[in-house]
Formats: sequence, C-alpha cells, structure tokens
Amino acid sequence: MSGSTRLTMAQALIRFLASQYVERDGEEHLFFSGVFGIFGHGNVAGIGQALFQYRDRLPYHQA
Repeated sequence: MSGSTRLTMAQALIRFLASQYVERDGEEHLFFSGVFGIFGHGNVAGIGQALFQYRDRLPYHQA
C-alpha cells in the first residue's frame, strides 16, 4: 500500500474535527477544543470508540 491509513467513518470524523483551526487576530487556534455528550443518547457508529482512541487530540466531556 502507498502510505494510506485505513480508518472507520467515526475515526476519520474525529481526526478531521481535531485538525480544524481558525485564525483570529493573526493567531491560529483549535476550532474544536473538545466535545460534550451523553452516551446512550444518539452516539452511534463507533463514535464513542473513536473519541476514546483520540482522547489526547479531542477531549470528551460527559454531560
């Protein structure tokens, strides 16, 4: 294979969100510094596993 990474949809989504930056007043800041959620209320498609896997890049805060 040619340097590609296989990810689930949830893993790709979390990595995408964790990689978004916004520029304000000439400085770059993370657009998403973390996520809030209530497990058992619509968290499907492996998003919980992906949030746990990438917890260092996109912290999860339980509401």
